[in-house]
Amino acid sequence: MQTSTYKDMMGRWVDIPHSPKRIISLVPSQTELLFDLGLDEEVVGITKFCEHPSVWRKQKTIVGGTKKVDYAIIDQLAPDLIIANKEENTKEMIAALEAKYPVWISDVTTKIENELMIEQIGTIVQKPQQALLIISKIQQTFSKLKCLSSDLKVAYFIWKDPWMVATSNTFVQEMLLENEWCNVFEHKERYPIISIEELIAANPEVIFLSSEPYPFKKKHIEELALQLPNAKIILVDGTYFSWYGSRMQYATAYFEELHQQLYYV
Repeated sequence: MQTSTYKDMMGRWVDIPHSPKRIISLVPSQTELLFDLGLDEEVVGITKFCEHPSVWRKQKTIVGGTKKVDYAIIDQLAPDLIIANKEENTKEMIAALEAKYPVWISDVTTKIENELMIEQIGTIVQKPQQALLIISKIQQTFSKLKCLSSDLKVAYFIWKDPWMVATSNTFVQEMLLENEWCNVFEHKERYPIISIEELIAANPEVIFLSSEPYPFKKKHIEELALQLPNAKIILVDGTYFSWYGSRMQYATAYFEELHQQLYYV
């Protein structure tokens, strides 16, 4: 079988079949990217968190989650390419998989890195033109983003018990900056634990409660509103803030709706 050698986003050189035919994706956002690149039969396995496209949840084999997979199922699928991510997947899991299969790892925290990831995966799966088209659409939509509620002080929560926020060097932070919102938390850690006292002291004008990885609900708005009655607290679709990949084509339409909602804060 003819192979090509590609450098992944961790600087690792990976030997991959010239045109991989049995791909497993361990990253929800990159699963969606593979679909948007026009792949179908080539993708044989996905995780239980790969919600988009919804049709693949019935058509593809579920290999486990992003942190823990069923190695026996993966062996049965005999992949010729596994697509992973530094943040989404564990080092131990990657080490076990790369001992048997080609594993290409992404590492995305910025828009530029996102475009690089799309271009590189497009090249690997023999869909370079489709990848460039997706990149072009992302660039065009973000160039036209209208930030009506710029300069608002915001906090972006990703977890509860303990409360955790997204801060520096994350894709979430990149999206907040693109929208000209000011993250009230700057931290050495990317996802630090924050006390209610620290939240009150930071005094955000807006609090975003993400739909993932923690499924925040209306009751959590009510809980925080007791502590910060003057803040506007909103449930947001976390996929548009944290799903790098082809979903970014549609993110600005969602962001502009949020700006309209926040315009009079």
